[in-house]
Amino acid sequence: MPRDLRAYVWDAAEAVRLLIAFTQGTTLEEYRGDPLLRSAVERQFEIVGEALRQASARFPETRSRITNCREIIGFRDRLIHGYSAVSHEVVWGVIQGDLPRLCAEIEQWLADLG
Repeated sequence: MPRDLRAYVWDAAEAVRLLIAFTQGTTLEEYRGDPLLRSAVERQFEIVGEALRQASARFPETRSRITNCREIIGFRDRLIHGYSAVSHEVVWGVIQGDLPRLCAEIEQWLADLG
């Protein structure tokens, strides 16, 4: 049975919330040195990217609601398929630079969906 748009957005929102919780108060050095944290963070980014990929395939408005939607999906692909070359600095840069805006956009979209 196909999922509705709200389910995909909720999945992405929950993953973003977990990303924030996992990394709050953490430094790049701590992140780099903690394989469990890195695995958890990468998994949540994979969920965000996959939820947006599936949502955008079924609901084209996804691309206009989320800034850099295609790049987020591409980031997910790089984490999964290029796992051996994942740069901790790049992931950390996304956490620091892009995650706050993504969180705000997804939370607003979820609220708009009721």
